Amino acid sequence: MKLILISLGIGLFAGVTAGLCGVGGGLVMVPAFIYFLGMEQKSAVATSMAVIVPTAIMALVRFSQAGLVQWNVFWPTAIAAMATAYLATGWLKKMSNDQLTKVFAVLMILVGVSMLFKKA
Repeated sequence: MKLILISLGIGLFAGVTAGLCGVGGGLVMVPAFIYFLGMEQKSAVATSMAVIVPTAIMALVRFSQAGLVQWNVFWPTAIAAMATAYLATGWLKKMSNDQLTKVFAVLMILVGVSMLFKKA
């Protein structure tokens, strides 16, 4: 029961951040799965990817209804992202959880710092 309640809490927070900021999987769920549910980094990444699909579909419906989706950007980005995600999962399997955690942390820091100094 505790696992379900924690998972629901993580899902609620991820849903809010996905809907408002376009993030939720890597930024919210991966760290939460690791720290609150004790998952290994690789399992946390894989589980968050599974959750992202239905989450993204629900958000996409609302964004599309509001006319906010730029479909001309969507298609080439989606094709490139799908191909490289397939390749990257192969790399993930070869990395240790420690290596993957460090890559994840550096990426989050770089993105966060760049967003702090970006002009809106």
